[in-house]
Amino acid sequence: MLFKYKIVDKKGEEKEGRIEAVTEEVAISALQDRGYIITFINPAEGKGLFNIEFTFLQKVSNKDIVILSKQLSTLFGSHVSALRVFRLLGDESESPALRKVLKEVADDIQGGSQISIALAKHPKVFSNFYINMIKSGEESGKLNETFSFLADHLDRGYNLLSKVKNALVYPAFVVIVFIVVMVLMFTMVIPKISLILTDAGQELPVLTRVVIGMSDFLLSYGIYLIVLLIIVVFMFIKFSRTKAGKLSIDNFRLRVPYVGNLYRKMYLSRILGNMKTMLSSGVSIVKTMETTSTIVDSIVYQNILNESVEAIKSGVSVADSLTGYDEIPNIMVQMIKIGEETGELSSILDTLSRFYEREVNGAVDTLVGMIEPAMIVFLGLGVGGLMAAVLMPIYNISSAI
Repeated sequence: MLFKYKIVDKKGEEKEGRIEAVTEEVAISALQDRGYIITFINPAEGKGLFNIEFTFLQKVSNKDIVILSKQLSTLFGSHVSALRVFRLLGDESESPALRKVLKEVADDIQGGSQISIALAKHPKVFSNFYINMIKSGEESGKLNETFSFLADHLDRGYNLLSKVKNALVYPAFVVIVFIVVMVLMFTMVIPKISLILTDAGQELPVLTRVVIGMSDFLLSYGIYLIVLLIIVVFMFIKFSRTKAGKLSIDNFRLRVPYVGNLYRKMYLSRILGNMKTMLSSGVSIVKTMETTSTIVDSIVYQNILNESVEAIKSGVSVADSLTGYDEIPNIMVQMIKIGEETGELSSILDTLSRFYEREVNGAVDTLVGMIEPAMIVFLGLGVGGLMAAVLMPIYNISSAI
């Protein structure tokens, strides 16, 4: 339950705000534990039935985290106190779910908690990478620079991922609409036309018989086909959530012609970017690779990084630990080796990350350029084949009259 309150803090300043608690007594106790003198407390006015913020149903998006990181970078750069920063952003955030999280983080900071520890209580919102970066910034005293690093890094990663997703939205929409239209044609239009054609008593072309057969099959067994499809989808989702399923899907994704190369470059860009950002903030190479393995979003590359960590712990260099994997390009290994020898590993990683990011952008643009003409040909063959199957017998009938 949400309560409004007015208090006098330890400095004698009057303040007001809101607090969530099960009961009013719990809210009063929480405020008094912070050393406040309560002058007023009451339940906040309820929101209308249609204005309730169902924060438990909402999710903090990557875009929200990118915007938050930029705001944190700006505010910490202006030397605003951590407590005031999170209070301000908690009041101003447009996302109800993020607003709730930031207010809880602010309460923890006010209670004496470090920023990284306060953020770590919300693992669904802040990744291990994010938390470790903040912890490193606190330890090195470069929290402002850390937030600036994170803002730039997450922004580039978000733009890259958004570009890939947006490239697939249009083709997916067109294919779905095409399938729906074709199903309606086969179940509603073709049956009526087939009655006219069969009543004419003439021999039908092969293509027409195929189309009529497909229409009859959908009418007779369509419901079973839908049930089978639902079962297959359910089993696939269940399998994809297992460790073996994730590994199989990931391996398949990386081996699909052209698309697999796109995914490979995207994962490499993410890995190299994360490593560069963490190393620049003073995080050890072992901790950097351990953290990167948890956020790469690929079981294949996660296993590679985990094996590399074990090799590094035994005294092997980073470049040598990544040697021998088909998923790791030799040029990347050689560049990392040069970076280790010259002491410019962070700079080399940044160069490689931006290189693969440009490669992904170029690959996505090429893919979009290939998809559109391919879809036009595919749709043209589908619609043209259906029209030919219908018009050829009608033309034969009219010619015979």
